[in-house]
Amino acid sequence: QVQLVESGGGSVQAGGSLRLSCTASGYMYSRYCMGWFRQASGNEREGVAVIDSAGRTSYADSVKGRFTIFQDNAKNTQYLQMNSLKPEDTAMYYCAVDIGAGSMGSLQALGARGRGMDYWGKGTLVTISS
Repeated sequence: QVQLVESGGGSVQAGGSLRLSCTASGYMYSRYCMGWFRQASGNEREGVAVIDSAGRTSYADSVKGRFTIFQDNAKNTQYLQMNSLKPEDTAMYYCAVDIGAGSMGSLQALGARGRGMDYWGKGTLVTISS
């Protein structure tokens, strides 16, 4: 069992920045794919940014150049740095992980919109005002 705990959500004006954190606990696998997905009210869940155990990252076109995903393995924590935030970034953001030998690569996980991920956090709300 892996538990994921997100933090860092909040309310900020357009153009501002936020950093989301996802800390994992429990048994960890050497091979994994972990990242962020979001769902705005009334919309389908979308992939935002994903990193795999090979260090490869994948981003949605809408956030490229503004968001950066990175991790601190010593702290078992993954981060999503969000800059130049826009009102359309408003959503519930979820951390999720696919673990084990059969885990997806980052690009595959992004395109799957989170389908196939093994564990999910409870989400953190990001609200961007104009």
